[in-house]
Amino acid sequence: MTTYRARQLPVHRGVAAWSAILGPGAEYPALSDQRTADFVVIGGGFAGLSAARRLTQLQPGARVVLLEAGRIAEGASGRNSGFMIDLPHELTSADYAGSGNDRAMIALNRQAIAFAAEASQAYDIPPGWFDRAGKVNGAVSTEARDHNLSYAAHLDSLGETYEHLDAQAMEELTGSRHYHSGLYTPGTVLLQPAGYIRGLATGLSSQIALHEKSPALGLTRIGSDWRVDTPGGSVTAPRVILATNGHLESFGFAKGRLMHVFLYASMTPNLDDAALSRLGGAPDWGITPSDPMGTTVRRIHGAQGGNRIVTRTCATLRSGMQSTARDLTRATALQRAKFDQRFPQLAGMAPEYEWAGHLCLTLNGVSVMQCLDDGLFSACVQNGLGTTRGTLTGIGAAELACGVTSDITRHFTAEAAPRRLPPRPFRDIGANAVIRWKEHRIGDE
Repeated sequence: MTTYRARQLPVHRGVAAWSAILGPGAEYPALSDQRTADFVVIGGGFAGLSAARRLTQLQPGARVVLLEAGRIAEGASGRNSGFMIDLPHELTSADYAGSGNDRAMIALNRQAIAFAAEASQAYDIPPGWFDRAGKVNGAVSTEARDHNLSYAAHLDSLGETYEHLDAQAMEELTGSRHYHSGLYTPGTVLLQPAGYIRGLATGLSSQIALHEKSPALGLTRIGSDWRVDTPGGSVTAPRVILATNGHLESFGFAKGRLMHVFLYASMTPNLDDAALSRLGGAPDWGITPSDPMGTTVRRIHGAQGGNRIVTRTCATLRSGMQSTARDLTRATALQRAKFDQRFPQLAGMAPEYEWAGHLCLTLNGVSVMQCLDDGLFSACVQNGLGTTRGTLTGIGAAELACGVTSDITRHFTAEAAPRRLPPRPFRDIGANAVIRWKEHRIGDE
């Protein structure tokens, strides 16, 4: 009898601010009985909900059960920066330029964005939660500007459009004099990520059985079916999709091959009229750093959860899949310094929320979207691109489970296996030393 048991469950540090600022959301019951289904989806984030929606498209009327370990939009999907990016965004490069298959990856990314746009329309998700505003790669120094110039040359080779912004244009956009220049690209969607995920869940809840606070503790092969056990019940189905990102390793898959990275962010209180007057700038924008190790900043407004600024910087590798209180304290202090640098007119403003978010990366930048066992599929390992890549792997896993071949399934099933990592504790010591050195090197970025 084949059994895969979860070695550990997700542990989150800090509040999922994107969800908190929206107020209470719909609640879905924990699984409390034994039942059968046609499909079980484990995980209620971008990958899991996208997989569930694709299943309802491919097999209308199929019995789909989705199990979320915690609350919808309070895991990684409520802890990211909300950028759904279409262009190459390779986090391990100096300027985000990817590999030789960038044109194919851009096409896939745009499929994911189109899928999300169609779902937003079908489920009446508010426009502010799915905002086609584009994004800016912000540069603080001449070296950072050179990264943008290099990336722009790469975009030229791909036939993609962009716009250079000078210091004045950056100030007019952000209210900040900190930026030397910027590179605007129009294809990125700025999400209210928790709002979008809540909207997907609400829309799907009339078509599938959705259960919160129902972590999958184990999967057991019983004849031609899988039984998924939770603390309160179980579901038996012939096909199961693991949409658990890095917690794929918890079930024993890709052991020693996944990098569990935590990124940290903070969010201001709702800015009052006086603060908004001092700040200036546009009400809605997003900046990623020209160097991937730099500081991401977003400003939101209105229905997105008030007038607020989000600052994201710092990373740690934690192979045990848990960040520490010390990690969060250190990151928050650094974020406050970065915030004060960028917005001296608001200097000293303490964040209302600070949090850690769990990413999963591989050394060779591949995902794990494949058939793991007979009737068991994965939509995991998003390489820090969870909104877009998670949507793609979710779609692809649903298609694999239904026997459908597409550009998405062909792409991900052709990828190599994740490369093996050095053993612990050398992996964590070495990686975190490199991360600290890179953070020091980029300085004010």
